[in-house]
Amino acid sequence: MIRVKKKITKMRGSRTCGGGCSKKRRGAGHRGGRGLAGSGKKKKTKWTRTILTMPNHVGSYGFSRDSYLRKDPSFINVGTIEEKIETLIGKKVAEKKQGKVYLDVSKLGVKKVCGKGNVKGAYVISAKEFSKKAEEKILSAGGEAVIIGDN
Repeated sequence: MIRVKKKITKMRGSRTCGGGCSKKRRGAGHRGGRGLAGSGKKKKTKWTRTILTMPNHVGSYGFSRDSYLRKDPSFINVGTIEEKIETLIGKKVAEKKQGKVYLDVSKLGVKKVCGKGNVKGAYVISAKEFSKKAEEKILSAGGEAVIIGDN
């Protein structure tokens, strides 16, 4: 129905102008905040409305900013092995025998050994693949590069 007179003009002098109790029109407290306030998971004030009308509002989706920074676990550099060899021996992934360090890289979930970095010690490294530079560096330091075949 279309009003001829505005409600505010019609209700002049009635103290609350058709808004119920006089306290109900103060601020935004009676309606539970302004906008999407209270629509989060914690307070549950407007939670039902949120999950029914906006199911994708909560949670993240789409491109994550740091996805390109994640490490690729399929390879490891020779320099990284050199840096972390003491830790690997402590975790019992590598072991010392007859002055050489024996390391099976496949136990770390790594397939290939790449040649970035320097090798100082004599390591016997076994992996599924080696790059040419990695093999050269391991051999020149007095170690061995053992290729493991797929079983």
